[in-house]
Amino acid sequence: MTTQSVRTALSLAGRALLVGLFAVSFAPLAQTGEPAAGAVSGLPIPRFVSLKSDRVNVRSGPNKDQEVRWVYTRAGMPVEITAEFENWRRIRDWEGAEGWVYHSLLSGKRTAVVVPTLKDELVPLYEKAEPDAAVAARLQSGVLAQIKTCTGKWCQVSGKDFTGWIAQERLWGAYPNEKIE
Repeated sequence: MTTQSVRTALSLAGRALLVGLFAVSFAPLAQTGEPAAGAVSGLPIPRFVSLKSDRVNVRSGPNKDQEVRWVYTRAGMPVEITAEFENWRRIRDWEGAEGWVYHSLLSGKRTAVVVPTLKDELVPLYEKAEPDAAVAARLQSGVLAQIKTCTGKWCQVSGKDFTGWIAQERLWGAYPNEKIE
């Protein structure tokens, strides 16, 4: 191994360590019932946002020198911001994958993914925010919806060829008891 390759390896290891330290330093420290404010934006951490673009690179750390771990190819997908560092946001998706994206690739527009209790279950979409209301549709796991409003128990959502009310606990993209107007 040459002296230059050793320096490069140490430099990369140092960057990875710093990225880990930054991620820890910007994570919420206490669970007081209220999210902590992000050190950069002043907005709550964690919080839900959505992908603004049809092509979003997810990196292993908060800079363009970090490797691209995967690429999202669907605008509107909900993600949860779990940390901030300068213009970068650490995000988590509905399947639990985490990585860093540039802030301008995210939107404050609220969307959600349908998550049934059982794997192959179809989730009822109601005409009204009542469990005995008429069922307007039944949605599969992974269906993407725009959130119009949430009461804390029910969310009014819409998507391609559907609109109605769904139990808030059946969505990934809105916190339990969160009200969205």
